[in-house]
Amino acid sequence: MALTELAGTSRLHFVLEEKYIPVSEPVNNACEILGLDPLQVANEGTFVLFVSPPDAERTLKILRNDLNWPDAAIIGQVIDDENDLVTINTNLGTERIITMPAGEQLPRIC
Repeated sequence: MALTELAGTSRLHFVLEEKYIPVSEPVNNACEILGLDPLQVANEGTFVLFVSPPDAERTLKILRNDLNWPDAAIIGQVIDDENDLVTINTNLGTERIITMPAGEQLPRIC
């Protein structure tokens, strides 16, 4: 949802790679049972960081080793084509558009 909002306001196109997005097994299993998309549910403690390509690997190393975020990953790229979309290349070899969730979000239990 955060990327969809950013794409709309920045007029940039974000292209994600599903195979690189870290989703824990329990979350993935729960989403499959409930018929939810893990990209459209609340993700407490998750953030997106934009880094220039030359700095990406070094930043990833710092996140994983020094800051103890072992699941940190490069999940996609930004394209300046004024499409203001978020698309994802799926594990099935297709491309789909990520949209804002329809209806109400699930309540957050904290």
